[in-house]
Amino acid sequence: MSTIQRDMSLTGQPPASINLTQKLGTALGVAALLVLLIAVFNVNFPNKTLWLSLSLGGLFAGILIFSYGAYADKQEGIKNDGVWFKSISSRGFLAWVAGLGLTGFYILLYFRADLLGLNADGANTGLIALFDPLSNVLSGGPASQWFVYGTLYTIAILAFGIKFMWKYRHNRYERLRTISVMFFQTAFAFLIPELMARLNSDEFSLPYYDLKNIWPLNYYNFEQYRVDDFISAGDIGLALLIFGIASIFIITPILTYKYGKRWYCSWVCGCGGLAETAGDPFRHLSDKSESAWKIERWVVHSVLVFVVVMTTAVVATYLGDNPDKYWLTKDVFLISVAVFLTLLFGAIWLFKKEELKQDARYGAIGYLVIVLALIGIHYASGNTLFLIPAETLRTSYGFLIGSIFSGVIGTGFYPIFGNRVWCRFGCPMAAILGLQQRLFSKFRITTNGGQCISCGNCSSYCEMGIDVRAYAQKGENIVRASCVGCGICSAVCPRGVLKLENAATDNRINSREVLLGNDVNLMDYLNQK
Repeated sequence: MSTIQRDMSLTGQPPASINLTQKLGTALGVAALLVLLIAVFNVNFPNKTLWLSLSLGGLFAGILIFSYGAYADKQEGIKNDGVWFKSISSRGFLAWVAGLGLTGFYILLYFRADLLGLNADGANTGLIALFDPLSNVLSGGPASQWFVYGTLYTIAILAFGIKFMWKYRHNRYERLRTISVMFFQTAFAFLIPELMARLNSDEFSLPYYDLKNIWPLNYYNFEQYRVDDFISAGDIGLALLIFGIASIFIITPILTYKYGKRWYCSWVCGCGGLAETAGDPFRHLSDKSESAWKIERWVVHSVLVFVVVMTTAVVATYLGDNPDKYWLTKDVFLISVAVFLTLLFGAIWLFKKEELKQDARYGAIGYLVIVLALIGIHYASGNTLFLIPAETLRTSYGFLIGSIFSGVIGTGFYPIFGNRVWCRFGCPMAAILGLQQRLFSKFRITTNGGQCISCGNCSSYCEMGIDVRAYAQKGENIVRASCVGCGICSAVCPRGVLKLENAATDNRINSREVLLGNDVNLMDYLNQK
């Protein structure tokens, strides 16, 4: 039977403790984690298939049982659920323990996989050996640390995705996009790449390819060994290479124009999928200060410049100088990149200059000058940029951004920095999509300021650090590069003030005019649709 809160508290009452069902789910989940922890210490399980099934099944079932205990007896609708009263979700002791534990696991995964049992010269041991049976079924080979990571990642998105849908079951949009990220992670990021490995032989070899990852997220996709593998794999490999290029220049811009960056960041991306599901209890921890917003813009676009320069340098290293052998020489490539960037920035400056803030204008000019200067230096000095080899740039990017930022900090510290710290400050894909969304997309969050009661739910729950309430109070449409269109601000609004739209701008009601009491003919807008 549903319980009804009868007092006037806006935040609800702090939970005294978790209920019996949640305790059972927690116990089951902890027992499943203990199996994995014991495996880390090289305990040889006699029947790995059985113990792996018990562990993964226990984790999945534990999360579902906990979710049932948390939401089954509650009415539909969003509650604060005492998030600021719980240690795990208010940067308390449990949050730091969880953050340090996750960070430690990521450090081992990225840098000391041998301590987890990875053995490149023989049979795996420890934790990684426990996953060998599942890896053999899917790919036909032993597990790696990345297979272990991918399995646990997928289990987390599936289990916490069901928890998320249970919590937001009143909202169709939230249910649909959660099903979407669950599907893309399970099929495109986990199962298909592993099954593709079964096609490989001595005569045919495809590199591991997460089909939903697009450059610059898969910054390694255009390294020489991968391009060689794509070409040597015949029509299938060439199709995958063309698909990767088309995703950058054709598919991504079209979808972002029509739907905003949410089509990827909230419906497809694995990083966003984990943030939205497992990271949902920490979305309110995002820093919403103006200083954080300024840092976010400079840092994320600096990462984008880094990956553009690095990729350009890496590709140029394996291109030749003789046009008789192949038309795409190093000179042609570097000049083409310089011309493309100049035309792109020129078009933005010519047609969208007024939509850029002053610091964005200066930043755009500065970044363009830096990129073109580095390309020029690379063009003049061979395979180095400021005497730094291209391979050093790639490994530096992979270590600092691909490992430390996206993994160790971006995921390990969900309980401290919030669930989208990587998406806000480090993801170059988010930076590219954000620029397209800000300047060219149809996507907006429209507001009806006359209905806003300034409760602050929208701002509190915004994982991207946007002060949504400030826009709603002014009746101003929200057009922000960082917005991932998760829709939670709209879902938690008690007055229906916020609405996610893709319609043409001339068909939208300017709610600021309504707020000011100006005469707006609503029927004209309705008849235009």
